[in-house]
Amino acid sequence: MDSVHDPYKTLGVAKDASQDDIRRAYRKLAKAHHPDLNPGNTRAEDLFKKISAANGLLSDPDKRARFDRGEIDVTGQERSPQSSYREHAEGDSGRRYGRAGGAQGWDGEDFSDIFGTMFNQGRRSGPAYPARGDDERYSLTTDFLDAINGATRRLSLPDGRTLDVKIPAGALDGLVMRLKGQGGRGLSDGPPGDALIEIRVLPHPFFERDGQDIRLVLPVSVSEAVLGGNIEVRTPKGPVSMRIPAGSDSGTELRLRGRGVPATKSHLVGDLYATLRVFVGSPDPALADFLREWTPEKPSYPRRAMEAMT
Repeated sequence: MDSVHDPYKTLGVAKDASQDDIRRAYRKLAKAHHPDLNPGNTRAEDLFKKISAANGLLSDPDKRARFDRGEIDVTGQERSPQSSYREHAEGDSGRRYGRAGGAQGWDGEDFSDIFGTMFNQGRRSGPAYPARGDDERYSLTTDFLDAINGATRRLSLPDGRTLDVKIPAGALDGLVMRLKGQGGRGLSDGPPGDALIEIRVLPHPFFERDGQDIRLVLPVSVSEAVLGGNIEVRTPKGPVSMRIPAGSDSGTELRLRGRGVPATKSHLVGDLYATLRVFVGSPDPALADFLREWTPEKPSYPRRAMEAMT
């Protein structure tokens, strides 16, 4: 059967296609061949008329069922029973080639009913009903600190538009933001779709997120670890002062309250955890000489527990 007379072939769907399959196929084809998007292209306009007519038939479950049973044709009109040419030619002049079961022949309204949907809606440059535009997905990569503190970043779209995306404080990697009305264009005055922006967060060289907390490996010098004292520590909100206890070993974990991920509607503000790592640095001759002569009052043996396990 020619696709002109087969709405299933026109939409490119199978006979047992679901209503969702039909709707998706129609929206895809209508968007590709819409006259507004193909100005001056008569072939696209003709295809759009056929697509709209096919959708008008198959999107109505009752009409679709009647078409499948052979009761109506692709235009939605009652099918004439099979009859011979002679029966038509020798009938009453007022009924020759008329619609079966009717006392009158075709009139202006008949032609309007059949062709109005296909041709008049083409002049309106739109489908029979307004159609919402498609949702469109994009990806936006942002820095770790922007995701923690919040920021506004500009996203350039393939069609030349730009969107200013407001990244909320505390945004997680993979967060999908919905921008209403910034997606695909609607058809026949239908509303536009939405833009779905997936946020991709770059790793930070020093900070690591752990839920609402921030973790940091903090290098300290030998003297800072031995003598203790206040040092400056970088946090996502800027530097703060933190006290190192005297005699701190590598691996000592210190907490800065409220210096983690900012509070959100569903989470409290997090903390920052700094894990100390003693940094020896380049050999210091004076320190080496001192350690050779130095005898601690209470000698310690750091591997005692490990050796006790063997």
